[in-house]
Amino acid sequence: MKLYATSIPQSLPSWATVISNNAGLIEVEINDKDPGFHSIIEELTTEIQPGVIGVKASDLCQILSIEMVDSNKEN
Repeated sequence: MKLYATSIPQSLPSWATVISNNAGLIEVEINDKDPGFHSIIEELTTEIQPGVIGVKASDLCQILSIEMVDSNKEN
């Protein structure tokens, strides 16, 4: 799984790796098979829509102190 961010903390968990950092766009790859990642996902799992269980990317980024790219912003 990959996340695209505009800022990240200096240290990331072992299951998160910076793949590239070009022109202020940081690509972070998540090892979704890592037990540490699964532990955080279990903590964040909620009903995101009626009948749909999952994790909001914004919640994951908040816990990691990652500022995600906002695809809803107009240029």
